[in-house]
Amino acid sequence: MIVLGIDPGLATLGYGAVDYDKNKLKLIDYGVVTTQPDMPLPQRLKSIYDDVTALIERYEPRACAVEELFFNKNAKTALTIGHARGVAILAAANNAVPVYEYTPLQIKQGITGYGMAQKLQVQRMVKLLLSMDDIPKPDDAADALAAAICCCYSEAMGVNIC
Repeated sequence: MIVLGIDPGLATLGYGAVDYDKNKLKLIDYGVVTTQPDMPLPQRLKSIYDDVTALIERYEPRACAVEELFFNKNAKTALTIGHARGVAILAAANNAVPVYEYTPLQIKQGITGYGMAQKLQVQRMVKLLLSMDDIPKPDDAADALAAAICCCYSEAMGVNIC
């Protein structure tokens, strides 16, 4: 089962594709989709949509794991990230890929066993679980891989049906 993880962002959207078979994880690919700040918002969103659609067509995931927004104090930032998150979810829906959403706390809990884990702890576990030589960079891609792994482990525990 291939799961595509998404860490939403307008300037930088992280993605990670993971194969989960017989309780074993295998890294397929990871990286980022970027848009330029001087582009108008509709073109940035279209670019994200097109790139996520291309990833879905390339990897044919059985599920898409999307990190939910963590709303702090900056409403404008949350709104723009929400736009990017929405078009990523739309790309999955338009390609009949089920979307599973996880809070940062759920992802940390699923990866490290501790919901308040530090970012570096999560990245080290992603590296270990995927048998990588180095911690995945940039952080957005590492977060997307963590979301994908969380979805795989949730499915294995019967929490959702990936």
